[in-house]
Amino acid sequence: MVFALLALNTAIYVMFGTLSESLDSIAWLTLLVLFELETGSFFRLRGTRTMTWIRALRLAASAALVAALAGYVGGREWADAFNVALWCSVVGLLELEVHRPEVVARHQPSFVGAAVVLYCGLATLVGVWLWRGEWFDAYDAALWLIAFATLEMDVLGFISRKNRAS
Repeated sequence: MVFALLALNTAIYVMFGTLSESLDSIAWLTLLVLFELETGSFFRLRGTRTMTWIRALRLAASAALVAALAGYVGGREWADAFNVALWCSVVGLLELEVHRPEVVARHQPSFVGAAVVLYCGLATLVGVWLWRGEWFDAYDAALWLIAFATLEMDVLGFISRKNRAS
């Protein structure tokens, strides 16, 4: 259901938002789907060729985020720019959790602390958009928090499954 709502939000941003909002939303939806494909129990894909495509799509989505961030900074849309930066940091942590779980395990308190700080920053931005009366942005940001919190739980399950298989 969350995927469907985020896809609908992306369509709304594409039709009625700025270019930066469109790129931003498309890129994050792509990254969320790719993480789910890589780690999720429902859609899990395997194979070198598949992983190559996932990495290529992830790189394209990252380029779109850089363009969106540049647009937000150029337009002095600081909340949106800060939002992209925080989410990029969250994805960096997720990448480490998926691809370097041994590093995360050795430094778990630091990773947990960083995740808490990042998610609190993102939740604060929901409050900022509510305070400004930007209801759709606040609703969209809250949905993303739900989606990535769910993904985080999936990733932790993925790591647990990966460790049991070793």
